[in-house]
Amino acid sequence: QVQLVESGGGLVQAGGSLRLSCAASGIIFSINAMGWYRQVPGKQRELVATITSGGSTNYADAVKGRFTISRDNAKNTVYLQMNSLRPEDTAVYYCNADIATGWRTGPRAYWGQGTQVTVSS
Repeated sequence: QVQLVESGGGLVQAGGSLRLSCAASGIIFSINAMGWYRQVPGKQRELVATITSGGSTNYADAVKGRFTISRDNAKNTVYLQMNSLRPEDTAVYYCNADIATGWRTGPRAYWGQGTQVTVSS
C-alpha cells in the first residue's frame, strides 16, 4: 500500500510563488522517477516536471525557468517550487512517482490526490 499526499497548493496572485510538496508513504522498496503533472477542466493531464532518482530534471516549456523540481530521497518527497506564477498556471497539480514495493516487483505509477493551484490576475 502506497500513498502520495500533496500539499502546498492554494490561491496566489500573479507573480507570486508557491511550493508544492508530495510525500510518498507505505511499503516502498524503491522510487524511480517522480514528477508533477497538472490538469485543467476540459484538457488532458500534462507533464509539468520530472526528476529521476539521480536528480536529472525535465520541464515543460511553459514552466521552464520559473518552476524547479527537487526531491529528498531520504524523505521520499518531491517538491515543486513555483515562481512567477501566471493565471495560466491555474490547475490541479498531481504528484506522480514510479514506485516498486518489493525487491522483485517492477515499479508502477502512483498518483496523489491532487492539489488545487489558483493564480489570480
